[in-house]
Amino acid sequence: MHKFVWAGVATLALAGLAGPAMAAGAVIGQVKTVAGQAFVLRDGGRVAARPGDAVQEKDVLETGADGAIGVTFIDNSVFSSGPNSQVSLEEFSFDSSNFKGAMTSEVRRGTLTVVSGDIARSTPGSMKVKTPTAIMGVRGTTFAVQVKP
Repeated sequence: MHKFVWAGVATLALAGLAGPAMAAGAVIGQVKTVAGQAFVLRDGGRVAARPGDAVQEKDVLETGADGAIGVTFIDNSVFSSGPNSQVSLEEFSFDSSNFKGAMTSEVRRGTLTVVSGDIARSTPGSMKVKTPTAIMGVRGTTFAVQVKP
């Protein structure tokens, strides 16, 4: 199992970080770490993830048998997924002036470890993580989810 250490996560200035092979859209976060096979799926395309790549609402994070990916969002939430995972970033909105917003993701398979950020702290329950059998309303915490095939 891969471990990620996230120390001193600061607010990100993410404008213009989308890789050249990916369409431009609203940036909601940034790939921070990649190990093995890790991809970002967007608009029917699949691109190998690299540290520094932007992530957008509706993107899907996918890892292979030896893969892991870590993402930091603009509200300072942190996601880490291990091998054979697929996580959809279904909804994301965030207002940095009042720290309010909403985030919904879906773990389709594999693992996801979450450190919630400003959205969950300012509006408890507005961050949701879905699995095939449950929906969790996050109220500000650190947790892990595993979806077995």
